[in-house]
Amino acid sequence: MNFIVAVDENWGIGKDNALLFHLPEDLKYFKEKTSGKVVVMGEATLKSLPGSKPLPSRTNIVLSDDPAFFVEGAVMVRTMDALAEELKQYKDDDIFVIGGASVYNQLMDSCKRAYITKVKSSADADKSIYCLDGRQGWMLVEESAVQEQNGLEFVFTVYENNDVKPMA
Repeated sequence: MNFIVAVDENWGIGKDNALLFHLPEDLKYFKEKTSGKVVVMGEATLKSLPGSKPLPSRTNIVLSDDPAFFVEGAVMVRTMDALAEELKQYKDDDIFVIGGASVYNQLMDSCKRAYITKVKSSADADKSIYCLDGRQGWMLVEESAVQEQNGLEFVFTVYENNDVKPMA
């Protein structure tokens, strides 16, 4: 399993259920990595997507403990155990956790790889994830050249987890 996210310098990821930055290159990178794959998200992340609809060309799995919440075109799971069971039918490398913060933080140590777009800026985030720098098991294995778009500098990084934990 993998996860993919853009973070600011403090590992902030969002504010008011929206992304912190508008970076078309990052959105393109996200689409390239996740198209044809399985994306796992929480209910709020789904609601933040265009039209509050599942992402096209992907299997969308939505974790929501609200038994009344249902979205056509998405697989709904109500618990982490149900999610773990659902994910058994997919290849591990094809699964991408895409948010939100609580889903990332609960699943990151069960992921083998993390695709992190690091924006060299600090934003007023109200949601953040655990920092992978120095986190047990995680190592930075790739970093792109610095890119710039919309007045922001950023790098694409890949981290690998050498201590993958089973889903709790």
